[in-house]
Amino acid sequence: MVPENLPMGILFFSLTAVGILGNWSVLLPYILSVFTGKSLMPKDQILRHLILANSLVIISRVIPHIMVQLGLRYLLGDLLCKLTLYSNRVARAISLHCTCLLSCFQAITISPSNSRWIKFKHTLSKYMVRSCSLSWLVHLLLNTKTAIDVIGPDTSKNFTKKIKLGYCSAFVASNTVTVLRLSLHCFIDGLYLGLMVWTSDFMMRILYRHKIQLQHIHSAHHSLRVSPEDRATKTILTLVCTFVLSYSMSFILVIYTVAFDNISLWIINIFTLLDTFFPTFCPFILIRNNKSAPKKDFPCCRRR
Repeated sequence: MVPENLPMGILFFSLTAVGILGNWSVLLPYILSVFTGKSLMPKDQILRHLILANSLVIISRVIPHIMVQLGLRYLLGDLLCKLTLYSNRVARAISLHCTCLLSCFQAITISPSNSRWIKFKHTLSKYMVRSCSLSWLVHLLLNTKTAIDVIGPDTSKNFTKKIKLGYCSAFVASNTVTVLRLSLHCFIDGLYLGLMVWTSDFMMRILYRHKIQLQHIHSAHHSLRVSPEDRATKTILTLVCTFVLSYSMSFILVIYTVAFDNISLWIINIFTLLDTFFPTFCPFILIRNNKSAPKKDFPCCRRR
């Protein structure tokens, strides 16, 4: 065990415990709804996939990194390296997909009654929920090559370009297929992020206009109450902003990792923290922003 790495190992272990407990405290009501036969609202069904993906991100990313901090890196073989990185890539993609869907769904929900999107609300909601399940299959297939390209710390083969990931490594082949595959991933991620930014801007403008109207209406009654729709919108805006910030900073570090061969452990530590920041604190954003809301907004906040 390397003494100087022990504090970081304890930190990552603590974050893992907090993240798993937080996510499962939100996920448990959704699991119970399956056995009780209660139907979930479309937004709740999207949240169920998001929380499940977040839990998988934390487990697949942090636990192997804890082993690195405690000097147990060589317990990770090729198979475990492939499994953890493959799971992490799929779960991060699902998390991005579901966060984008939440943003789009809430934007449609609070759209003015004369908006052209309102008449498609029911149809779009149905397909959004179905796309969550389909997204798991799509990203499982898209990231298959990622698992193939990962090697464990004991592998002694030489590759033209090898990226060290702390506990494992990934080799990059310089060919057209690799470029097309990476371009596809970047396009999908960019599309999701673009939709989130656009819908967030739309929701903020709606909230601002609604706030002005409420201030005018309630000025004579001295009563200003935040509606459930506004509260839910602010919660999702907080989630989206947190996700975009952590994802953007993480993406910058990915570029740095690819560009430079010798990556220090502290860079990998920062990358791991950024990669797990949103999955760890997402459930607490949901719980905190809805602790005073009507319990119908989110099942995780309902009283039993």
